[in-house]
Amino acid sequence: MTDPSAPYRWRWAALFVILAAEVMDLLDSLVTNVAAPAIRADVGGGESTIQWLGAAYTLAMAIGLITGGRLGDIFGRRRMYLVGAVGFTLGSIACGLAQGPEQLIAARAFQGLLGAIMLPQGLGMLKEIFSEKEQGTAFGLFGPVMGLSTVGGPILAGWLVDADLWGTGWRMIFLINIPLGLFAVAGGLAFLPEWKSARAVRLDLVGALLAAVGAAMIIFPLVQGREHGWPAWSFAMIGLALAVFAVFAWYEKRISSSGRDPLVEPSLFRKRGFSGGMVLGLFFFSAMTGFWLTFSLYTQIGLHYSPTKAGLAGIPSSIGMVVAFVASQGLVKFGRKVMHGGLIGMAAGVGGVILTLGLAGESVTPWQLAPALAVTGLGMGFVMAPFFDTVLASVEPHETGSASGTLTSVQQLGAALGTAILGTVFFEQIKSASFVHAEQFTLGVEIAMLAVVFLAVFLLPQHARPQGDEAAETGASETGAEKVPA
Repeated sequence: MTDPSAPYRWRWAALFVILAAEVMDLLDSLVTNVAAPAIRADVGGGESTIQWLGAAYTLAMAIGLITGGRLGDIFGRRRMYLVGAVGFTLGSIACGLAQGPEQLIAARAFQGLLGAIMLPQGLGMLKEIFSEKEQGTAFGLFGPVMGLSTVGGPILAGWLVDADLWGTGWRMIFLINIPLGLFAVAGGLAFLPEWKSARAVRLDLVGALLAAVGAAMIIFPLVQGREHGWPAWSFAMIGLALAVFAVFAWYEKRISSSGRDPLVEPSLFRKRGFSGGMVLGLFFFSAMTGFWLTFSLYTQIGLHYSPTKAGLAGIPSSIGMVVAFVASQGLVKFGRKVMHGGLIGMAAGVGGVILTLGLAGESVTPWQLAPALAVTGLGMGFVMAPFFDTVLASVEPHETGSASGTLTSVQQLGAALGTAILGTVFFEQIKSASFVHAEQFTLGVEIAMLAVVFLAVFLLPQHARPQGDEAAETGASETGAEKVPA
């Protein structure tokens, strides 16, 4: 007879299965920035196609993450992990076989939605199968694996595009997910345990629909409005989106007061730290994602770098980010000051890129950009590392699950907004200015966004919740917090 208190036999194998899913998601959030020019040259479409390659994925993931964890509570985490892994792999195949921009964008959205179902299940299971003593080791492996993926993802994407293996060109950046997906599915069947919440949980489908409609009504006009000359409908749609979110807030309050399970706990927004964290997350991840997108576009379209060279050019920033994640563990006692320092560093790095471009112009080399990029990456890492723990310190233990899920969705929504806003600024500028000026102007807008983030940090608690806090660990593990976005 099996001892119910004994640790799960296949827990370490399960960890590597879950890590495979994380790597698939992280790579797919990074690779299209490098491959976007080659993709557009092949499948056609306007400049907005480049933006939608990233925005469709992150927007769909933001929408799906709101309910992804609860699907596992209702139907079982192992089952929903397998549904997500199979769907994500099929979505990757659909991306690799797409013949037109509309097909590819739809497949990217499908990928993001299924990824939002897959990721929370694996991370939630780790909390169940590892003892408290082993959890530190298990979750500690995420940093190195995700750090290597962050550094290697753009390089791999560039190399695959240039290598044109078997004539696949850019398509291989998606088709490479097939072996990873098969491993995730086979490993899930063999090693993941089944888990289901003992408490009856119901989905807030109306709330999820309102949130999805509101988010889509903001992103769509920001991306498409420029190509249509900013017609009246683009501004009207943004205004209607704000009205939809107002209805969403009213509905969530009604759901909560009736004793049902709201999508987002209304009490969270009465907390200054959490509301500040929402603003911070939207602006910071917008600035961060927009930086990666426009830098990749500038190096390839403006400087005529090959995809491989463009991927290699970003290495200093990726390494700086990884170094900051490691170093931040010893700076916990400084609390939110670490985030302020990171923002100053990131702004200085971005300013350094602007200065370097002004001095070197169109003859700038990756080596000349490396110092400023490294500082930019360090700043990014010092903001990201304490973000989730610091914001979650402002909520009550019973609110942690809802808060962490909402923050992770905001992270993805911010990524979609960054692709939409800064991508639009960049493309608008190149209509009437040089590529150098367009990139400098876009990075100037980014510095302004970082200034907003700097002010929002003052709204956060002084210090993060202690690492031993059960609620904080549960919230982070169940939602995949601290994912490095593109």
